[in-house]
Amino acid sequence: MRVIGIDPGTAIVGFGVIDYIGSKYKVVDYGCIYTSKDLPMEKRISAIYDELDNILKKYSPTHMAVEDLFYFKNAKTVISVGQARGVIVLCGEKNNIPQVSFTPLQIKMGITGYGRAEKKQVQLMVQRILGLSEIPQPDDAADALAIAITHINSLNSGYILASKPNLSKVVGIKNGKITAAEYRNLLNKKD
Repeated sequence: MRVIGIDPGTAIVGFGVIDYIGSKYKVVDYGCIYTSKDLPMEKRISAIYDELDNILKKYSPTHMAVEDLFYFKNAKTVISVGQARGVIVLCGEKNNIPQVSFTPLQIKMGITGYGRAEKKQVQLMVQRILGLSEIPQPDDAADALAIAITHINSLNSGYILASKPNLSKVVGIKNGKITAAEYRNLLNKKD
């Protein structure tokens, strides 16, 4: 399975591509798509679409996981990031890649087992899970890798998002969800 995680933004879009084969994670690539604040919004989201389209064609992921928007104090920011997220989702759809979304809380839970974990804790766990010698940089790319890991772990643990009922045929999981303690036990379970 090859998963691309996406951390949406207008100035910076983080991406992380991970292969998961035989219970092992392998980083394929990660990085960021950058747009200039001096460009009009339509040019920025067009550039995001084009660059992401190239990345999707280059790596051919089988799954795409995108971070959900969370509350912003600035309405203008949430609108612009929402526009960027919209073209990201559209790009995935046009490339026929199944997509899921995770909230920041779900990602923190999926990586650290604690929904209020600090950004540094999440980054350290990403480094540890992927067996990297250092924390991936920049932060947006590390966040995208965390999103991809969360999706891989959700598929392996039986945690199913309510928006994907067709995946809920996992034995032993009630209502398509598991508790945080069950999730941590599954992550620590040896094959």
